[in-house]
Amino acid sequence: MTTAGAVVVGGGIGGMSVAAELAAAGVERPVLLEAESELARHTTGRSAASYIPGHGSTPMRALVAASRDRFDALADEAGHPFLRPRPVLHVATTADEERVLRDEILPLDPVEELTPAEAVRRWPALRSDAVRAAGWVADAHDADPIGLHQHYRRRFRHAGGTIRTGAPVVGMAPASTGWHLDLPDDGLDTDLVVLAAGAWTDRLLALAGAPVLGLQAYRRTIAIVRADVRPDDPFAVSAADAWYAKPEGRYLLVSPSEETPQDPGDARPDELDVALGLERVDAVTTLGLRSVVTSWAGQRTFAPDRTLVVGERVPGLAVVAGQGGSGIETAPAAAALAAAVLLGRPVPDDLRRCGVEPAAYHPDRLL
Repeated sequence: MTTAGAVVVGGGIGGMSVAAELAAAGVERPVLLEAESELARHTTGRSAASYIPGHGSTPMRALVAASRDRFDALADEAGHPFLRPRPVLHVATTADEERVLRDEILPLDPVEELTPAEAVRRWPALRSDAVRAAGWVADAHDADPIGLHQHYRRRFRHAGGTIRTGAPVVGMAPASTGWHLDLPDDGLDTDLVVLAAGAWTDRLLALAGAPVLGLQAYRRTIAIVRADVRPDDPFAVSAADAWYAKPEGRYLLVSPSEETPQDPGDARPDELDVALGLERVDAVTTLGLRSVVTSWAGQRTFAPDRTLVVGERVPGLAVVAGQGGSGIETAPAAAALAAAVLLGRPVPDDLRRCGVEPAAYHPDRLL
C-alpha cells in the first residue's frame, strides 16, 4: 500500500497546477492520478486559450486579474512567455447584443468603448454596416495551454511529485488517517484528496459518498478555416456569445460559442455546429468562409453559478473544479488559492489585492 501526502485526481491544467503548488508548499510524496493514458486530453489541449481581463463572473474576474503577474513570474521561471498580446474586440451587431454590451461589458474596467468605425479599423474584415457598437480589451492575450501545463508538470516532478496515468479511481472511503483510494491494481492512503477531474468530479464525489455539486459539462466546437487573416488581428467576440474568431497562424479559428450539455466524455465536433460558426462569422464580415481545415470539440464544466469551486466538500476530500471556459487564464491564481485554502494557510496578498476571497469559491455556497 502506498502512502501519499496528497493525491490530486485529474491531469488537466486544474489538477496539474494545484498539484505543483501543493508540492511547492511542502506536501510530501504528492501523487497525481489521471484516468486516461495521457494528460490534458479532454479540455486543456482543446482550448481556444486566451487571457481576457474582465471575463466571467465577478469571482472569476478576480482570479483572472490575480493571474496576470503570476503568468509573468512563471515565464521568468521557464525562460519563455506563456502569453502573447492579442486584444479582444467585443462586437454588437443586433439591438440585443448592443444592450448586453452596454449593460454588462462596457462597464468593466478593462473595456474601452469603440465607435463602429474604430472597430472596423481594428478588424477590417468586419462589415461596416453590421456593427452597432463595440468594446476593446487592450491587455488581452493568447495563452499557451500546453506549454503552461508542461511547466507545471516539470515543477511538480522537480518537487518530488509522482504522476500516474491510466490510473482511474474505482473506490474511495474514509480511513483512520484520511482517505483510502482503490485503483485497478493497487491502492493509496492519503491525508488529502483533491478532486480536480472536471466533468467527472461529481461522479467521484458520489463514489466517495459525498454530496455532489451539480456540475454540468458543455460541448464547445472550434473549426480552423482558410481565410484572409492578418497575424495581428484581434480576437473578435460576439457581445452575446454567438460566435468568436481569431487568427491561428495563417488560418482563422472560428466557433459558434455553443454550450451543448453532455455527459462527461470525449467531446466530438458536430458538423452542424461547425457550419453554424462559419455562417455567423460570415454574416458580419467580408471573409466569405468556406474551406474548413480541421475541427474539434472541447468540454467546459460549470458549477450552477458559473464560478470555480475550491475547498473541502467533506473533511480530507476537496474539490477544485468548475473552471468553465477560464481554466487557463485563471490557473496561476486558482492553484495558489487552492493550495492556501487546502493547507489552512493565508491567501497570498497579491490574490487578496485583486479581490479573491475564499468564501466566494467554497463548495458550501452551493448548498
